[in-house]
Amino acid sequence: MKRDSIDSNNQAASRQLTSKLPRVGTTIFTVMSTLASEKSAVNLGQGFPDFDCDPALVDAVSGAMKSGFNQYPPMPGVPALRQAIAGKIETIYGYRYDAASDITVTAGATQGLLTAIMCAVHPGDEVIVIEPAYDSYVPAIELAGGKPVLVQMVVGADGYSIPWPQIAAAVTARTRMIMINSPHNPTGSVLSLADIEALKDIVRGTDILILSDEVYEHMVFDGARHESVCRHPELAERAFVVSSFGKTYHVTGWKIGYVAAPAALSAEFRKVHQYNIFTVNTPVQHGIAQYMQNPAPYLELPAFYQRKRDLFRAGLKNTRFKLLPADGTYFLCVDYSAISSLSEADFAIWLTAEIGVAAIPVSAFYQSPRESGIVRFCFAKQDQTLQLALERLARI
Repeated sequence: MKRDSIDSNNQAASRQLTSKLPRVGTTIFTVMSTLASEKSAVNLGQGFPDFDCDPALVDAVSGAMKSGFNQYPPMPGVPALRQAIAGKIETIYGYRYDAASDITVTAGATQGLLTAIMCAVHPGDEVIVIEPAYDSYVPAIELAGGKPVLVQMVVGADGYSIPWPQIAAAVTARTRMIMINSPHNPTGSVLSLADIEALKDIVRGTDILILSDEVYEHMVFDGARHESVCRHPELAERAFVVSSFGKTYHVTGWKIGYVAAPAALSAEFRKVHQYNIFTVNTPVQHGIAQYMQNPAPYLELPAFYQRKRDLFRAGLKNTRFKLLPADGTYFLCVDYSAISSLSEADFAIWLTAEIGVAAIPVSAFYQSPRESGIVRFCFAKQDQTLQLALERLARI
């Protein structure tokens, strides 16, 4: 076959490809991080630390490599790691998962979320998503052929809250799943016991599943406790619970997390998991299993990040921003309406390019952008990074 014929056929094939995600482009995180780099801005946009993890964790992983743990592990994860995860959940939340059948190690929380949706949501099923929401939720639902049903949080002087009557009203005969996220990205809010009871009332007597994104589970402040779905058997029995070692251990680039779910749900989850990624990096699994023998790193994490939150909040009081509550995660939302009437996206670009501090517009976490005059900062940074950002923000 002639070269020009091959090229013509390739071009024809390319023209025939219809996007499964036609509305998806480059994420706001990539856009703002690229701009921050170009402008030498302090990057408080994308949610990752600018400090190293515990050297003991690196030693544990490199030790596993040197010990020969470099081939495929079992599909659901290294048994020692699954046992450590099940033990941690039982100790903290009081719910017992079977390490063999109920815990699956994933290539980060995002993969866990996608796999849970792909295994549970069929074409035409409805999934209730509470906005603002992490940007992977809706595309994953659409890839599964499901229909996202969007309910917006209420934002006021006391921060963000979930309008549970509206959630209840959104439930139909086709509702397959409700997605929750606590501690919540991007708002920094956390679910209370009253929120959990409201959710129980909605799903009781139905076959609705819950997908609970709990990647910031160890970042709840001011003495409050994380109301994990795992604390509540009535919910845990119908839930996929997703968490992340990347967030907990300051290693977001390692992309390792896990999903806990009852055996029947986990069996379906693993059917998709095994043909998606099959399994996860072996030496990292062994290293984390060893590192988890000491619970101090995750038990001390709330105090670690609360100090950074308090440092950052104290500095922001010397600026024109209005602070919203930050009860969990390593994010802080601020109202800039006293500074500018620009849209959130335009204000974030101006802040990055002209002031030298990158933020994320909260409007990016809605499918139909909602303008509230609010941007999100990440305070998972070295103290000197936060101080530099505060110096620049105080000049506005």
